[in-house]
Amino acid sequence: MSVTTRRRGSASFTENVKTIVYALLIAAFIRSFLFQPFNIPSGSMLPSLLIGDYIFVAKYPYGFSRFSFPFAINLFQGRILDHHPKRGDVVVFKLPRDTSIDYIKRVIGLPGDRIQMRDSRLYINGKIVPREKTEDFVEREGDGNVHRYPQYIETLPNGVRYRTLDVTEHSFADNTPVFLVPPHHYFMMGDNRDNSQDSRFENAVGYVPEENLVGRAELVFFSTNGSAHFWELWKWPASLRWHRAFHLIS
Repeated sequence: MSVTTRRRGSASFTENVKTIVYALLIAAFIRSFLFQPFNIPSGSMLPSLLIGDYIFVAKYPYGFSRFSFPFAINLFQGRILDHHPKRGDVVVFKLPRDTSIDYIKRVIGLPGDRIQMRDSRLYINGKIVPREKTEDFVEREGDGNVHRYPQYIETLPNGVRYRTLDVTEHSFADNTPVFLVPPHHYFMMGDNRDNSQDSRFENAVGYVPEENLVGRAELVFFSTNGSAHFWELWKWPASLRWHRAFHLIS
């Protein structure tokens, strides 16, 4: 091999390494400051989010904390460029008791709010949150089973409207004490009210510090009902929820 050939090979290798490094830096920038993908593993946010939804979460709406970055690198304390979430936002956050775990819930209580559930109804600062009955939610599982659940449209004091499920009449979390949300914390709840481990369970989730906010859920970009394994290519078309693609989260 000539000296010229070796030099060309070395230059080509160097350029490939640079390309890979640049690509990783761009990906890290996008993930840390713009958008991060997540998947939905449970039904706690039904009917808004389904098991098998893949979503994009915007990182910039609430500013940035150490949990915005890969491996939660502790570059600073608190948040920078801080903006407060609005009541009704769907938010990904780090679980307070174990920050290696991501949760996704809806912001119900802001700092200083008093939150309570009474007989399956939500109260904010002593006032009942209006809700109206709508058509049942129909859940179709990948194995063909179909379930129907009572569904309501709830309207928060700031006008945000969303759908909730009330699967059972007398679940443990249908009647709670009054929760007073501390400063710099938020009260989170799942839309599937009887099947959501959220801020109503103080030892499991409790109040969420603002530092733990990761970002706001914006868009479903892909969804599957789980009926096909990744190697079963011939089953993919039937397992995809085509109607969920590019579905805005509200």
